[in-house]
Amino acid sequence: MTQAQKFRDAILAAPLETSNFGEAPQVGTLYLPPSHLKALRLDAHIVVGGRGVGKSFWTAALQSQQLRNQLGAAVTELQDIEVSAGFSQAPDIDNYPDADVFAAFLVQNGDPYDLWRAVILRWVAQKAGEQIPSGNWQATVDWLKQQPEEAAKLMQRPRNWKGLILFDALDRTSTDWQHMDNIVRGLLRAALWLKTFPGLFAKVFLREDQAERTVFNFPDASKLTATKAELVWARHDLHGLLWQRLINAPNGHGELMRSICKNIESNDAWHVAADMKSESDMQKKAFETLAGPWMGRDKRRGVPYTWSVGHLADGRGQTSPRSFLAAIRRAAEDSNERYPQHAYALHFESIKRGIQKASEIRVQEMAEDYPWVPDVLASLSGMNVPIDFDAVEAKWKEKFPGGAQSISTTHLPAQHVDRGWDGVREDLQRIGLLETKKDGRIDMPDLYRVGFGLGRKGGVKPKN
Repeated sequence: MTQAQKFRDAILAAPLETSNFGEAPQVGTLYLPPSHLKALRLDAHIVVGGRGVGKSFWTAALQSQQLRNQLGAAVTELQDIEVSAGFSQAPDIDNYPDADVFAAFLVQNGDPYDLWRAVILRWVAQKAGEQIPSGNWQATVDWLKQQPEEAAKLMQRPRNWKGLILFDALDRTSTDWQHMDNIVRGLLRAALWLKTFPGLFAKVFLREDQAERTVFNFPDASKLTATKAELVWARHDLHGLLWQRLINAPNGHGELMRSICKNIESNDAWHVAADMKSESDMQKKAFETLAGPWMGRDKRRGVPYTWSVGHLADGRGQTSPRSFLAAIRRAAEDSNERYPQHAYALHFESIKRGIQKASEIRVQEMAEDYPWVPDVLASLSGMNVPIDFDAVEAKWKEKFPGGAQSISTTHLPAQHVDRGWDGVREDLQRIGLLETKKDGRIDMPDLYRVGFGLGRKGGVKPKN
């Protein structure tokens, strides 16, 4: 077996999957980009990020004592703290309501602020070993409203513990923007209320489009927005994450990968050294060992180290770790299938096919988060970008003769659809699917262009 094949097998054996469904991540997968430090601190109550950048990952990781310990000196304040979920994508009706409970509560003109405080009161009561009404969520809210002094005493009682409660996946609270705004606004008011009690902290993970709406329209909201942190990934962070996963591949695969890059050992996992967390010669050379120096037969085609990340960026220039790791895994699979004798583990043509795979995944994710997007962008399939907006709008009018408001969706429609096709374009730009060039033409980043079947002269081709 060639060395390139051994590297290829090691990539395929490594834990490159990043989707999280509430379970604690594997110990060896934990990687802390320097830019995420602020987001993990207890005084960062609002954390904003797009799809696949780590909101659910950190929600799950922070609930694991082992993983909090692994963060070590980076975030020492997380060492001795009780962590719980106040909402997440994993259903847990005893600890927080689901969408149906919220819907019924709003029908009865309930204030979401009270329902979120009920979530917090149940959490505190459980930790204190006290009983409060909890047969259903309305019973807890009624107790809070009818026995306000008892609720206040529970919150003000001296505690010998510190606590952090996490709120994630809030788009699952409702399928209606107006209702979700009310629910999220109520949660943020509850987080502000919690700040008045020493030793208790809330951390709310928001999608970018949620944070840009009217959810902060309440008195003293600035006390929360001042703590806001964003989850972003620089190119060197993505490569650092990749190597963190590779050096912890099972059996002898991880050992092989550790022979390429500098690393350190801890009690429970291997960790990349500081030089592998920055855009250093060491980091660049390590990836060159896997993918070679060029994206073709010479330097005119680009360098794999930068090309692989750049072609996965959205319209705002951001690349998610989920897209990057998916592209690398697919590139290894494709190299195995098509170029088993290639001198490097990752063939440059396979890296391009990895972009295609990552684009497919991203399009599926967008369909989950924004069900109106696939119909709108699929109607542009076969066109080439950059393109005049007039041509785009003509395609949309042909597909939706009833106008922008006739776009069917069962979940969170385009936010500015009431402004017609200009509003739809604005929404697509805001979430990174389209961008407007200086000459006014519409462009689409490869991450989405390939998956939606649009072409670009000299670009990665869409799959047939």
